Amino acid sequence: MKKPIIGVLPLFDTEKNSLWMLPAYLQGIRTAGALPLILPLYSVEDAAQMAALCDGLLFTGGHDVDPALYGEEKSELCAELCPARDRLEQALLAYAMEQNMPVLGICRGLQLINAALGGTLWQDLAAQRPQTRNHRMERPYDRAEHTVQLSGPLAALYGTDCLGVNSCHHQGIKTLAPSLRPMAMAEDGLIEAAYAPEQSFLWAVQWHPEFFDPKVGPGVTIFRAFVEATQD
Repeated sequence: MKKPIIGVLPLFDTEKNSLWMLPAYLQGIRTAGALPLILPLYSVEDAAQMAALCDGLLFTGGHDVDPALYGEEKSELCAELCPARDRLEQALLAYAMEQNMPVLGICRGLQLINAALGGTLWQDLAAQRPQTRNHRMERPYDRAEHTVQLSGPLAALYGTDCLGVNSCHHQGIKTLAPSLRPMAMAEDGLIEAAYAPEQSFLWAVQWHPEFFDPKVGPGVTIFRAFVEATQD
């Protein structure tokens, strides 16, 4: 039996003008029983053909999302952008939703999906949202930094309403996109996971499940749910 193919959005090093990848993303997918395929940053005209090669798409972490995508000017609080990723990921997301293809977003992936579907982001949580706890933990990232309250599909998946997660981000959801529903909330009220109920599987989380133990624990659980959705 052939393994499902998961298209993985690459990270981009502006200084070296090169694509790169964290092995943990790939290991999470492999442990869950699928074959990861790192996608190139080609033009949006190629997005549908690329996506058609895959059974699911993983939107990874990385650069900040361009505030223009959610109707704001880029402030000095916003970090480096990657317009090529923004454009390609919007096109891939649109294709995946049209085809009802399973999608998992991680960190930037949650933010990109939210912005692309009409939500907004905090460009910098510490400066713009004073009540926010510190969401940029120190290494190592394979441990819980804070807890989130689970609801909806994530609560059903984990069989609990409370989960310890890691935290490595300076942006976050300000307003949730109309087509999304929250399924995890941090202690400070920040939405840390969302899903699209009209899709078979369009989930996104703010934390990094790939940094947890790839064989056991909360990381592999969500990767397995994602891969299983590609086989339905």
